[in-house]
Amino acid sequence: MTHKIFSPLKIGKHTIQNRIIMAPLTRMRCPQGTPSELNAEYYSQRACAGLIISEATQISPQGKGYPATPGIHSAEQVQGWKLVTDAVHKQNGKIFAQLWHVGRISHHSLQPNGQMPVAPSAIAAKNSGTFDSNYKPVPIQVPRALETSEIPAIIDDYKKATRNALEAGFDGIEIHSANGYLLDQFLQDGSNQRTDTYGGSIENRSRLLFEVIDVVTAIFGADSVGVRLSPYGTFNDMSDTNPLELFSHIIKQIQDLAYIHLIEPRSSNAGGKDVINSDAPIVSEVFKNISKVPVISAGGYNLDTAKEVIDSNLVDAVAFGRFFIANPDLVDRFLANIPLNNYDRKTFYGGGEKGYTDYPYATK
Repeated sequence: MTHKIFSPLKIGKHTIQNRIIMAPLTRMRCPQGTPSELNAEYYSQRACAGLIISEATQISPQGKGYPATPGIHSAEQVQGWKLVTDAVHKQNGKIFAQLWHVGRISHHSLQPNGQMPVAPSAIAAKNSGTFDSNYKPVPIQVPRALETSEIPAIIDDYKKATRNALEAGFDGIEIHSANGYLLDQFLQDGSNQRTDTYGGSIENRSRLLFEVIDVVTAIFGADSVGVRLSPYGTFNDMSDTNPLELFSHIIKQIQDLAYIHLIEPRSSNAGGKDVINSDAPIVSEVFKNISKVPVISAGGYNLDTAKEVIDSNLVDAVAFGRFFIANPDLVDRFLANIPLNNYDRKTFYGGGEKGYTDYPYATK
């Protein structure tokens, strides 16, 4: 009998063909910030996934944190993404756009007019880094704290990006509120020390995320919107004094969405290295009972552990990253028990087709 992981799942108004999700994966292969035919080929190769979540895509020039990452704030970028969504749909796949503002995880060389990156508070992310516009690894700078009066413009950027994603043909939106980027920086008190209505209490720190959810769902519909969260995650120097209370509050408030996407903190390096922290809390165990909407889990899974966590009813679907990078036909390989291609970490970020669209299929 075929395992449940290969069975359909209803997320919001969508029914996905299996519970094997392609995780959002930054690949730094959009040199001008606009997707091309190469990116369309890459995504269409992987349309066997129940759902593809696009690589993180900046909502504005200010939201950029790494070179050659795509945006969705210009007419050219909308047309580039249309190439991608059309290619995925031709393979009967579904794809959501992940909307992104990196906040403090940027470098002035990537910012408009060389300005400093922005954040809830002027606190640098310790032991964290990014790349400058010349692909040179650089430490994180001390960001500029956003003025309260600037926040409505950021919310408006999310609104415009959502409209653009709809025009580009995406099936839905995932709001990136994880891994220490802007929305996550507002949520957690290790990075948010504001004293206005966006700081202090859990309600205040959650305010920006909920305001973003409101403008995104007003355009796309709550049944086509998910949110990604990383409770207990330490990537990009994140911390909170009471993550259980904080993330319980958030999850309880977003029960009208299509899904919630939780990153397991055991694997919170976001592509940095293959280290699993076995002492980290198991987020799916901590938060699953709070959620009545489908939960997607990501972080260090193989097929056996993914089946186990679905069988235990802790999650409804599992997202795979590195395995999808190296195996465009990952679902078929899982189904037929075919050995996987090994991924090449050296080609994860930047470059062209090598390590991107040239991984072999098992059956073609």
